Amino acid sequence: MKAAKWLIIGAASLALVGCNSGSDPKSIKVESDADKTFYAMGFMLGSNLQRLNLTDKEMSALYKGLSASAKNEKSEVDMAVYQQKIQGLFKERMDKAALQEKEGGKAFLEKFGKEEGVKTTASGLAYKAIKEGTGATPGPEDVVEVHYHGTLQDGTVFDSSVERGQTISFPLNRVIKGWTEGLQLMKVGGKTKFVIPADLAYGDAGAPPKIPGGATLVFEVELFKVSKPGEEAKAAPAAAPKKK
Repeated sequence: MKAAKWLIIGAASLALVGCNSGSDPKSIKVESDADKTFYAMGFMLGSNLQRLNLTDKEMSALYKGLSASAKNEKSEVDMAVYQQKIQGLFKERMDKAALQEKEGGKAFLEKFGKEEGVKTTASGLAYKAIKEGTGATPGPEDVVEVHYHGTLQDGTVFDSSVERGQTISFPLNRVIKGWTEGLQLMKVGGKTKFVIPADLAYGDAGAPPKIPGGATLVFEVELFKVSKPGEEAKAAPAAAPKKK
């Protein structure tokens, strides 16, 4: 029910600016501080609807339903029937979007794989050394200190310790599979570009709102230090690439 819950919350948030007497949301002026607060709420939570690729008519139906409910009007549809269809519709649209994302990622991986110096592992992880390291290589349970810059295949940055200006440390067995495998191919002092297919990242579910389902991820990672479990290390922030 988690997906359906986000659908409902996101729809309600978007509709806050759209159910005012059937007005076109784009025509509504956001002026007062309260207006701006509701707008921010809708903008933030509305990202959960992006992957549904709603048509204008579907958006209008969404607005109409929320407006009717908010005004305590009688529903035009049998709610007992259509409440059960929300989850199915959400899954159908999300699965379709994830499939399209994967197809684009496959083409991206194939193109990257043809670049000079690129290697691909049996799992499908593609990587290219930007700078070769000379130090220790981490094991699957070691703690690593790194800088990383993560983007989608279109170049959109979704997370970057480089931009935050602070390295992070975390156990290598508590991150996405592509990182666990990829970092073990590096040595301290090295920097590597990784292209990670969805199956080694966040899968069909993605990590909303920044990482869509089925997304292929691109990381540039620089390895500074390797520590054994139990040795002093900074805790990984919430933004670190985690396991599903």
